[in-house]
Amino acid sequence: MRLIIDGAAVATVDGADTEHRAGHVVVEDGRIALVGAGPAPDLPADRRIDASGRLLTPGLVNTHHHLYQWATRGLAQQADLFTWLVTLYPVWAGLDEDITRAAARAGLARLARTGCTTAADHHYIHPDGGDLLGAVVDAAGEIGLRLHAVRGSMDRGLSDGGLPPDSLVETLDGALAGTQAAIERYHDPAPDAAVRVAVGPCSPFSVSAELMTGCAELARSSGVRLHTHLAETLDEERQCLAEYGCTPVEYAERTGWTGPDVWLAHAIHLADDAVATLGRTRTGVAHCPTSNARLGAGIARVADLLAAGAPVGLGADGAASNEDGGLGVELRAAAYLARLRDGAAAMDARAALRMATMGGAACLGREAEIGSIEPGKLADLALWDLTGIEHAGIADPVAALVFGALPPLSALLVGGHPVVEDDRLCKAAEDDIAAGLAGASARLAARAGLTG
Repeated sequence: MRLIIDGAAVATVDGADTEHRAGHVVVEDGRIALVGAGPAPDLPADRRIDASGRLLTPGLVNTHHHLYQWATRGLAQQADLFTWLVTLYPVWAGLDEDITRAAARAGLARLARTGCTTAADHHYIHPDGGDLLGAVVDAAGEIGLRLHAVRGSMDRGLSDGGLPPDSLVETLDGALAGTQAAIERYHDPAPDAAVRVAVGPCSPFSVSAELMTGCAELARSSGVRLHTHLAETLDEERQCLAEYGCTPVEYAERTGWTGPDVWLAHAIHLADDAVATLGRTRTGVAHCPTSNARLGAGIARVADLLAAGAPVGLGADGAASNEDGGLGVELRAAAYLARLRDGAAAMDARAALRMATMGGAACLGREAEIGSIEPGKLADLALWDLTGIEHAGIADPVAALVFGALPPLSALLVGGHPVVEDDRLCKAAEDDIAAGLAGASARLAARAGLTG
């Protein structure tokens, strides 16, 4: 099957950041075959897209999410992280497979509608009564996105000085066994995999040191990647210093959680030596600017991390701390917060786009497969419509995407297959998804005794 996209502005995000003001891309059997300036070559095609007035970019890569949280948006609106978690853990205790599937369908639909083709979902809530991670995998297949299913875990409840209720934590052996089972059932190491699994103990304040080290050993023996939250708040740093006598990054090093197979969510509160450690070890960071702002957690040192050599990608984070839940909107948030922290020159539009594409691919270990528009890579592509009033007159199409209103999608392709066309999902009915989410949210709220 051959698809030709012709006449678009093309931002390849390749090693040279090659751009074509009017260019073409040829897709053959799900992979990029040709990229170039000017009109497409005269080749037979199963489909041609006239992309004049559009910007073609790599599909965006979401490096951190909690899709189940789509069922609990709008709660704990003025809470910081620890208060927010304590408020919501009892609500999340009511999750089941059906609610999780409905929430994941909605979250993945929103990601697709905002340019995302690959999403990492960190699922660490495992109440009795079903395969909740499997429900997320099912939802990704329905919407059509690639999924990195992070099998999360917690083994440190309130009685052990942790934040979650004891009813929501697993035993050490149970968490490791559940993680191993998820790898065996769902992980696909193939270069064009739709689903991969990573190992994801939740955070230092909800996980024992034994589970951290055990998960690192399990991940490496199984050949999968490692993901956890780290250095999100000053409360976490104070707790880490009090309990372990070290900073969160030093704790990560002690427990085997640095290296090119690790990516960390947030990494906001870092001293200079911690930034240097992440750069030296090529440990990735999932930067979640909107969620960090919503919880008042702080602004990550993104410019410093990039300068140190750490891979940095973008994350939407869970929709209970970012009710928008889209990924394209994080381009602007990342650029603006970087400038708020470090000045107007801290991040330009292309650096933001690179974080959302190649940066994310590097965090997930897929930079050879996705993240740029280059021959041989998977045809995961986003075609943005810049013809409307929101972008008219902006001569630079990448600036229009990053600094302007998020454009509608003319097309979103995953492996050359359409997932969004004319700003509508191709494989699922949005009205059904919305109705399913509303019902799931109501059921979960009733179980938690929430009213109003």
